[in-house]
Amino acid sequence: MKNILQKPLVKKFLIALVIFIAFIWIMNVVVMPWYVSSPEKRVPKVVGMNETNATKTLKDSDLVPVISDTTFDENYPRGTIIYQRPNADDIVKVGRRIYLFISGGEPVVTVPQLKGKSLRDARFALERLGLYLGHIDSVSSDSPKDMIFDQQYAVGTPLKKGDSVGVSYSIGSVAGSVMVPNLIGKSLNEAEQVLADSSLKVGKINYQRSFSLLPNTVLDQYPSKGSKLNPGDAVDLFVTKAADSDNQSQNQGE
Repeated sequence: MKNILQKPLVKKFLIALVIFIAFIWIMNVVVMPWYVSSPEKRVPKVVGMNETNATKTLKDSDLVPVISDTTFDENYPRGTIIYQRPNADDIVKVGRRIYLFISGGEPVVTVPQLKGKSLRDARFALERLGLYLGHIDSVSSDSPKDMIFDQQYAVGTPLKKGDSVGVSYSIGSVAGSVMVPNLIGKSLNEAEQVLADSSLKVGKINYQRSFSLLPNTVLDQYPSKGSKLNPGDAVDLFVTKAADSDNQSQNQGE
């Protein structure tokens, strides 16, 4: 028997057995009686409170608040307690931990890159995030036709789910609806009237000296006749002016 007790494995077993028995004795004699006899508390309801008030309410009840997690919930304002564990009115021991879950407010997503996409692809990209395609501007531009070249919000802008994003997409370069009239040979006043009748206006006036034509006669125009412009666009004119007085005096002297 003495030889058996001297074996290492047997010694380890006996030591473990003694420790286990001591643990059970401490639990039965010390821990459990203390736990059973410790005072109890009814858990107050803190759901709906903000974090500060909820923490104070639990501490006043000799309970220990523990912030467990933050969850997006559109039904509760940001920073509000949306769930507690144990639940309200549960009977627990003094010093019990009460786990709190806080609302992060409404779900937030970031605006994706829409520039360079078609309207169809942009709509899919937004709907995957819970957003919607908003107002669509169709604009004549040098960008490829049917391609988005501008968006209402920059990439990465946080928005709530259900919000919409407006875009501008190109319909390509489109010629105007007003045909430029022929202005060559007309006086400046006549040219202004003709342009006004066509919903156009005079643009830059470039004066050139002329000995053969009356002053303020249109020599040339840009754009040329037959070109297409949009209403309100301007036509540049090249107009005559009288020869300078020095040339006129020289001619008279000869």
